[in-house]
Amino acid sequence: MAKQQKQNKTGSLRIIAGNWRGRQLTFPDVEGLRPTGDRVRETLFNWLQPVLGFSRCLDCFAGSGALGFEAASRGAAEVVMVEADRQAFNTLQQNKTSLQAEQCELLHGRVEAYLSNVDKQFDVVFLDPPYQLDLWSAVAAMLTDNGLLSEGARIYLEYPRRQSQPVLPDTWHCLREKQAGDVKYALFEFQAGTADG
Repeated sequence: MAKQQKQNKTGSLRIIAGNWRGRQLTFPDVEGLRPTGDRVRETLFNWLQPVLGFSRCLDCFAGSGALGFEAASRGAAEVVMVEADRQAFNTLQQNKTSLQAEQCELLHGRVEAYLSNVDKQFDVVFLDPPYQLDLWSAVAAMLTDNGLLSEGARIYLEYPRRQSQPVLPDTWHCLREKQAGDVKYALFEFQAGTADG
């Protein structure tokens, strides 16, 4: 899979709506870091708006922080943002300080390690790993098997258009699905009582 080439050492994006509407976030030039574009984010958060207020969110691959900080800006009560890359994590910390985003908890490390040890349930989960890691299915299974999703939780998935949908648990039901350029993105709902078999 071709890697996206970036010309600049750092980039920036803006928070679309909520308390921090229009505020800029910076992010480093790190391999695999692809901030979700404005159009896709706007669509996604329109989908999520009815369930976002006072929710507990998990951003599994925080990257630029575009999804996690947007969720906090729009009323999420708690946002856990996990990032394995040290440079990206340091920039997330700077953005958190700049925004005074006290509801955001930043964790440096692999999301698999976090999911193995955490004891809480999430209402909204963002699952948008670096494409080359191919972690969609593994993380989806951990979220489900470890009981980390609240009933009716919404899970956002983003993956390459040319790739078939990752293998997901039977308890995840697709609510919305769209395409933008080379990206497919979808919103799922977790329903614990509907697993096959």
